[in-house]
Amino acid sequence: MKIKGKLVFMGEEAGEMVDSIAKSLAPDNLSGIETVSEKDAVTVSFMADKIGTLLSSVDDYLMNATIVEKLSYSLRQDSRQK
Repeated sequence: MKIKGKLVFMGEEAGEMVDSIAKSLAPDNLSGIETVSEKDAVTVSFMADKIGTLLSSVDDYLMNATIVEKLSYSLRQDSRQK
């Protein structure tokens, strides 16, 4: 049995943020993750055989999302100060 879950990121910069996250996860070659971009939202779907695997994938993804968000904020602040 496959277990499925999804995250939806909404906002003007959703596509940019999720693209950065996807690039940061690429070296891990995570299977079972699909990303669909729409106008102002991005949906990330997860699929795994075990709930623990699904939760680990979502946790990794959210950790990377947090890092991308913090870096993006810092870069915007730095560019405004110049």
